[in-house]
Amino acid sequence: MNRGHHVKIKKAVITAASLEQSLLPLNMITDAHGKTCSVLGVSVQEAVSAGAEEVCIIVQPGSAEPYQAAVGDTLANLHFVNQTLQQGYGAAVYAAREFIDNAPFLHLVADHVFVGENGHSCASQVVSMAEANECSVSGVQATHESLLRHFGTVGGTKMLGESKVYKVNALREKPTPTEAEQYLMVSGLRAGYYLCFFGIHVLTPAIMPLLEDALNRDPTATVGLTPVLAELTSRERFLAVEVHGRRFPLDIPYGLLHAQLALALSGRDRDRVLTGLCELLAQSTASTH
Repeated sequence: MNRGHHVKIKKAVITAASLEQSLLPLNMITDAHGKTCSVLGVSVQEAVSAGAEEVCIIVQPGSAEPYQAAVGDTLANLHFVNQTLQQGYGAAVYAAREFIDNAPFLHLVADHVFVGENGHSCASQVVSMAEANECSVSGVQATHESLLRHFGTVGGTKMLGESKVYKVNALREKPTPTEAEQYLMVSGLRAGYYLCFFGIHVLTPAIMPLLEDALNRDPTATVGLTPVLAELTSRERFLAVEVHGRRFPLDIPYGLLHAQLALALSGRDRDRVLTGLCELLAQSTASTH
């Protein structure tokens, strides 16, 4: 991004090509407005809420059709790109290089559901911070050390005058608690908590040549995104912002259930859902006596 010029994020990239998690975005869910749609459709809505005018979905070769059907007509400017290099998450993001066309972009993972607070979507918060600071920004959430094995984790220093914004100076992919304590401590967090990736990033186009170098270094190696982001932090300003909201990974036990409940309790049918949950709990309690 060029400092001194107004920056507007208009493109979004959603990665959905992981062999282990490729079917998760096709699950059906009811959004906060009471509309039944796919998880992928909710992800596209999230991107659009942050100002994206074009969305690119990275898929396995030959599998665009079910993803197109899952999204439906939520966005006219929808693109599908095949991940031809089977070298991991980094290769998935790199597949969007022609789509982003040297522009900053919003990136979301497709196997999470994001639920914002106070009427602000999670993605819009990250985009606002990136546009205001004209640099790469990753959404993060304070996460207990018992869950570090699921997430990339950042270390950083709090920005002056900002309670939830950090200058990133270290990154580790799924660190152990010992590694996190050594390299990723952040002042102000509760003991045993660290700043883990939320699943939403705004990245400058500088990420693409770094990904290309990593992929070319060893064509047989799996390239993660976190190590390349660590390299990006050494070259340009990189911030992390604690998002007001919650992320719900779908690849953990009851992940889809937790995501569905969070969406329901944040939407128009909150009271009806709460009533149903209370009735269910009462029936379950009665049946055990």
